[in-house]
Amino acid sequence: MRVIKTGDITNAVIELCKEACCNVTTDMYKAFKKAQIDEKSPLGRDILGKLIENADIARADQTPICQDTGMAVVFVEVGQDVHIDGGYIEDAINEGIAKGYTDGYLRKSVVAEPIFNRVNTKNNTPAVIHTRIVPGDKLKIKVCPKGFGSENKSILKMLVPADGLEGVKKVFLDAVKLAGPNACPPMVIGVGIGGTMEKAAILAKKAAVRSVDSYNEHSDYKNLEIELSELANKTGVGPQGLGGTTTVFKVNVEWYPTHIAGLPVAVNINCHAARHADVTL
Repeated sequence: MRVIKTGDITNAVIELCKEACCNVTTDMYKAFKKAQIDEKSPLGRDILGKLIENADIARADQTPICQDTGMAVVFVEVGQDVHIDGGYIEDAINEGIAKGYTDGYLRKSVVAEPIFNRVNTKNNTPAVIHTRIVPGDKLKIKVCPKGFGSENKSILKMLVPADGLEGVKKVFLDAVKLAGPNACPPMVIGVGIGGTMEKAAILAKKAAVRSVDSYNEHSDYKNLEIELSELANKTGVGPQGLGGTTTVFKVNVEWYPTHIAGLPVAVNINCHAARHADVTL
């Protein structure tokens, strides 16, 4: 049994908030550079150059990549041989979010209640926390600040098996076209297929913050990732929606077994920054 203090969790989350909001990940930065070379539109190349410049300034000055520093989505993997000491793990995470956003001068964008009392909580809490119990004695935390220009363009459809692969492609392309310029393309898009309604959505969210250098281990889904990326880039939406051949940097797909009568499909869209940072304790 390994003991992890809640104070260490809070301190880790504080730093992850700042890291994710101010520093484009290495794989994303490389994707910016490659897209600038490959982009066919002169305007698109110019826009990609400005995105690179923005990322450079954010890293150098440790200032947010974007003014919308998002609602914090946190994926937690707790080893079954870990004991959390000092309090409740979600309280520790939310304390880290509050301090990270306050100390890091990150915009607070969370309201306490969605319809009747939309008053800002003033510290960007609570986070949306997804926790899994996994083998081992480690604790992995991934903080993913999710801006709502992209989140608002995400889609969930409950297809039937007869809709098949073509139905999945249609849902995906409809989402890309609906997003247009509003999700700050080029985008990273996560697609979740299978499970139930909520499982598909969580799969899509996880896929949206997977490295753009990675591919699904299943060859059919790897090929689907490639095909969906190509389909999106043929739409002509382009960088910042002003036309071009780079509408997405990457499409990542995650899947799960499902019911004989179902084919849930979720599409979760990330802006060009696709912000996330993780640590293992």
